[in-house]
Amino acid sequence: MTNAVNGRAGGRPREAWAWPVESLLGALPAAARDRLLTLGALARYPPGRVLMREAEETTFVLILLDGVIKVTGRTHDHRDALLAVRMGGDLVGEFAAVDGRPRAATVTTCGQVVTRVVSRGDFLNCTRHDPGIAQAVNESIISKLRVATTQRIDFTGCDAPTRLARVLYQITMTYGERAGARAVIRWPITQPELATLAGTAEPTVQKALRRLRTEGVVSTGYRTFRIENLPELRRLAFD
Repeated sequence: MTNAVNGRAGGRPREAWAWPVESLLGALPAAARDRLLTLGALARYPPGRVLMREAEETTFVLILLDGVIKVTGRTHDHRDALLAVRMGGDLVGEFAAVDGRPRAATVTTCGQVVTRVVSRGDFLNCTRHDPGIAQAVNESIISKLRVATTQRIDFTGCDAPTRLARVLYQITMTYGERAGARAVIRWPITQPELATLAGTAEPTVQKALRRLRTEGVVSTGYRTFRIENLPELRRLAFD
């Protein structure tokens, strides 16, 4: 693993982090969450830092306290395909910790990230002796697998603009900051990454995004992606 900077996250107390209720940390009861957060060491990482590499034989786990990371995999034609995004409250790297096999993907920070770095031994010991945490971890893993399965099914038979709309809608509902009919995604997602998520070519994504911007459904800014009309995005994705 690359070097980290240990210490407090900018001096903020743990209670200042607002974890989504769908995340592992957000779903855990307070007592179980506190027990989980005693594991490992606090670490901060700058933007663009690779935390795990595909095929490397490391087994530590990251508990994301704050920030955004992206999970990518190498395709047969040597492109980086965006597989998932994880934010504060999520667990990262638990697959390798559970089965001891090489990493299945590369994990890179999308901005300042604060984590707890937990060894495989400490992580497994915790799940063996704390049924509540073990159940929550199992549910988190199953949720990730369900999302991956649902995405593959949903994309079958859809045209490229519909797939893009579904990707944007899923990202927004999971990670966006919503306010009425609008939402903002505060991490830098590129058009090539959107293309790999939607399973289409980058020029096709560019054309579809232009249409969404023209129709007032989305807008883009520096390191942000705004949904201006969430009901219309949902209609385009699923109707």
